[in-house]
Amino acid sequence: MNELVSDAQAGAEEKTSGKKRRPKFEVREGCVLAAYKFALDPNATQVPLLHSHGGGARAAFNWAVARVKANWAQREAEATYGLSEEELTPWQSWSLPALRKAFNSVKHDDSRFAGWWDQNSKESYSTGLANAAAAFGNWHASRIGARAGARVGFPRFQKKHRSRLSCRFTTGAIRVEADRRHVTLPRLGSIRTHESTRKLQRRLADGRARTLSATVSQESCGRWFVSFQVEVERAPATPARPETTVGVDLGIKHLAVFADSAGQVAYVPNPRHLEHAQAGLRRANRTLARRQGPTVVDPATGAKSFRTPSANWLEAKAALGRAHARVRHLREDALHKLTTSIAREYGTVVVEDLNVAGMLKNRKLARHIADAGFGAIRRHLSYKTVWNGGELVVADRWYPSSKTCSACKTTKAKLSLRERVFNCDACGLVMDRDENAARSLAALVAACMAGTAVGGDPEAEASKARGASQKTRARKNRQTSRSAGSQRAGGATPRKGKEAGPRTRSGQPAAQGS
Repeated sequence: MNELVSDAQAGAEEKTSGKKRRPKFEVREGCVLAAYKFALDPNATQVPLLHSHGGGARAAFNWAVARVKANWAQREAEATYGLSEEELTPWQSWSLPALRKAFNSVKHDDSRFAGWWDQNSKESYSTGLANAAAAFGNWHASRIGARAGARVGFPRFQKKHRSRLSCRFTTGAIRVEADRRHVTLPRLGSIRTHESTRKLQRRLADGRARTLSATVSQESCGRWFVSFQVEVERAPATPARPETTVGVDLGIKHLAVFADSAGQVAYVPNPRHLEHAQAGLRRANRTLARRQGPTVVDPATGAKSFRTPSANWLEAKAALGRAHARVRHLREDALHKLTTSIAREYGTVVVEDLNVAGMLKNRKLARHIADAGFGAIRRHLSYKTVWNGGELVVADRWYPSSKTCSACKTTKAKLSLRERVFNCDACGLVMDRDENAARSLAALVAACMAGTAVGGDPEAEASKARGASQKTRARKNRQTSRSAGSQRAGGATPRKGKEAGPRTRSGQPAAQGS
């Protein structure tokens, strides 16, 4: 679809959408944005309404993608006839106001919506149109290089039985009832919650919080949840040990190893929720595979045909979804408790800038790394340290925390992943590899303040060369050797030039496990 839109048209789209863009929402001073999520217990009448609102958002998303795609294809076809720009079909903008205006003009007559669009709240269709506008914006930003990370493809249609049902309410009656057991949403009415809403209701009652939006969504386990986006007042907090710096080294054997500036070391075992649930997941998958599903594959031609799945298949699918949801909830609960305890105790937290996407390419460790949730830990610490009055320091991706001796600061040239005990050739230190890395991270802040380390400050000069190699396995027809003068100090900005080994889509070398 890249050839259907020119750079000039894309620029005109951005210019057009920018004129009507509202000013960016800013959080009031002394407040933070927080989400309060509760499980719902809808009755037999409300469940079809929830499905209808989620289906309406999906239908609006698909309509927007089809309309923009057809418009661009029509303009491209007309251009081949030699028509001028003024004679072409009017350009269909992908901005939310333009899509909403076009949808409102056709929803009364379009056969896909005419018979049922008025049964749902307008927020249902606004949700789908907003998601489509964001998808087109992300695709365009990635296409012109304005978006970091992996390349974003052209928006695709959402399938009925695979897409996640969700609807976001921003206007109308959005309340948390005083009985702390019900929430009220537009067109859905009062829905009972599975758990008490006291943590949110008491803040809303005394004016310490105001609701911005509410999103209902269905998870793979089949349950419905509501998430309130709230601007809530948060009093300034101070960590229990504000002057203490802690280094956090993440791993698989131990989920985290803490080493603070006071000399205390703590090991947090890895819960391995997914590993412990493997037996049950295998049974659930076998049961699902033996039921009559919706897809039939012809063994001779490989052609696929669809049929109505059996009730036993639907039941087995729900059981598998509940098993996966339990693993996810256990992981989220453990990570939240871990990061909250860190942010509330230490004034400065030092973590590594791990390339988790690159680490997941290791097929032998990918499942264990994904189960540990390295990315979620850093994401939680990024805002929890601010909420509790602390500071988060992220070490440079190339800082050799595992290879640096925490006693004499000597850096080893090589340290394989299988070596779990660090042996310093200079001072004779013998220490657990993860503990040594955590101690090195804890000492990084003091070293940066003194101007002798480069892990946290790329412009500082190191006291000695790192001497470590970043090379990985060589590929064919690629130079892997380098001169001795091209070595750089530890943690500094990566050297220029090509480097052998696997790389991520963004062009950065895949990080090796520490």
